[in-house]
Amino acid sequence: MSNNPHSWSSPANRAEPKTPRTAMAMTDPLGLLLLTGGQGRRLGGPKHGRGHPLGGSWGGQLVAVFEALCPDGPIQLLGEALPDRPELANRPDSGRGPALALVGWAGWAARPRAMRWWLVACDQVRWTAPALAAWLARTQAADPDAEAWVMAMHEGYPQLLGGVLADALVPRLAQLSVPSLRGLAQALPTRVLEAQGEPWDDVDTPEALRAWRASPPG
Repeated sequence: MSNNPHSWSSPANRAEPKTPRTAMAMTDPLGLLLLTGGQGRRLGGPKHGRGHPLGGSWGGQLVAVFEALCPDGPIQLLGEALPDRPELANRPDSGRGPALALVGWAGWAARPRAMRWWLVACDQVRWTAPALAAWLARTQAADPDAEAWVMAMHEGYPQLLGGVLADALVPRLAQLSVPSLRGLAQALPTRVLEAQGEPWDDVDTPEALRAWRASPPG
């Protein structure tokens, strides 16, 4: 793949937690959509409920990171429930991959409303509240009117999950039928920001898991 951050995109797209409380990074209402589906085959089982070094589950820690910034923001679990956050209702996905799961969520009439959504997978478990605050500030600056899907370009590859989706795009998302995240992004307005750092290193292989455990999160 080219290292040009826009080369993958179509022309139209270019137009009890242990996480400390901190000031909100967003001035607009933000919601969390946490993807907790998937079989985790490369790790020998589902990832969302694995134990986190800071306590709770992988998914529960991501919820805690979000709540540290947006304690009143709506939280949606797309996939499985979290063992340590049973009060959070989950919406089962289709089992056909994250793209179609997102389309199904977008068409759900009962979903809560927010101006923007942080879309994150449960294996993006390296996020911390300070890292998320910095990223959210960048995404809001890049899309001040909440009209796009703001995502990262990390080491030459687009990271669609971890990005921030404008709620205004959700009705359009609900009408799509493409089976890949990249296909969804090519059909919607996007902003692509260069990004570095551990939050973008997914923990989705045995090697990544060993590396993460070797440098404890803080």
